[in-house]
Amino acid sequence: MDAITAHRSTALLTDRYELTMLQAALRSGAAHRRSVFEVFTRRLPNGRRYGVVAGTGRVLDAVEAFRFTGPQLDWLADQRVVDDATLRFLADYRFSGDIHGYPEGEVYFPGSPLLTVEGSFAEAVILETLVLSVLNYDSAIAAAASRMTAAAGDRPVIEMGARRAHEAAAVSAARAAYIAGFSATSDLEAGFTHGIPTTGTAAHAFTLLHDSERDAFTAQVESMGRGTTLLVDTYDLAEAVRTAVDVAGPELGAVRIDSGDLTLLAHRVRRQLDDLGAYKTRIIVTSDLDEYAIAALAAAPVDGYGVGTSLVTGSGHPTCAMVYKLVARESVPGGPLVPVAKRSAGGKTSTGGLKWAARRPDADGVAEAEVVGTGPVPAHLEPHLLHVPLVRGGEVVGREPLEAARERHRRARAALPMSATQLSKGDPVIVTELMSGATAAG
Repeated sequence: MDAITAHRSTALLTDRYELTMLQAALRSGAAHRRSVFEVFTRRLPNGRRYGVVAGTGRVLDAVEAFRFTGPQLDWLADQRVVDDATLRFLADYRFSGDIHGYPEGEVYFPGSPLLTVEGSFAEAVILETLVLSVLNYDSAIAAAASRMTAAAGDRPVIEMGARRAHEAAAVSAARAAYIAGFSATSDLEAGFTHGIPTTGTAAHAFTLLHDSERDAFTAQVESMGRGTTLLVDTYDLAEAVRTAVDVAGPELGAVRIDSGDLTLLAHRVRRQLDDLGAYKTRIIVTSDLDEYAIAALAAAPVDGYGVGTSLVTGSGHPTCAMVYKLVARESVPGGPLVPVAKRSAGGKTSTGGLKWAARRPDADGVAEAEVVGTGPVPAHLEPHLLHVPLVRGGEVVGREPLEAARERHRRARAALPMSATQLSKGDPVIVTELMSGATAAG
């Protein structure tokens, strides 16, 4: 199926200056110079020890769907965004270059060349905003989710933030969280689109609808079976737990607590469930949890967590601050790539050249450095190269099941120094070493 029919066109999910640069480059004759753009971040969010790459699969879909439709071109013409020559170029636009980068689920550090886009300046520059909007958001969600699942240990964490986010962002957030170890989502669109397990039972409104808590619990158990999860903090918690076990029996699947001192209440409810013979009934806690709250509940008799607001809103995931910079270009048609880099003051410099990246392990297999270089790759680093091909000659080659990215993240995080999962503020757990080659040609 053609990408334009399989996905909504993504061509206008961009900033106007991408197209004005294109127009000027077409006029100057530089638009068709072979160019290399690189996505990287200069720093991690304050206190974070590692980042997580997420959104790569969505980027591949978006690049495939980056086609300008007739109505879009008519609108650009009507608004006089670009001239007729540029409109003709856009009408035939298809990305025909190459993309390679860190695979989804991998961890990263400041200076990591996360995504490399090679092609003509014209076809690569206009992907900037789209690529960054996907990677910045998804990677921020995944980094926050990774901290939460690390704090949770073996206990499952459920994503349930759809009501706190834009409807499309909620689906993307569920996808990124699943890559970083969340076990399920409450969002049905995320389940349908990405194959993520979904879960959910009832809210307080269901209890309030009925004449009594017993009536509500009875209705839910008769509908969903004894293995369901009953919400027990609408009125009196202790009375609700007694009623829940009386209605469902000791086979009751779980109870959910959504308010109050969760540590104290979890201990009380566990004792009460055990006294009632419901030894296998699990306790699920929700209520604006973040990684710190999850860590604080580590010693509590909790069997799972539901996380929403702190994951999908900006307060829970500081920006990744990824940028998309031109790092190499040819000076003459068919000539070698020449490194280019921004040198202005203010901490926004970049390093020129087409790069490779490898993660060097120590004798125990624990990552000790991110080595980024240009030119030939040293033989001892070849087994540890991080980049994988994603697009070749305009054709997507890097699609993979979401489960593969999820498993990759598990392995990548496990290979980091133990301090990576500490929640106290600290520097990145491994440093980036730059290794310059003789040339930046690729």
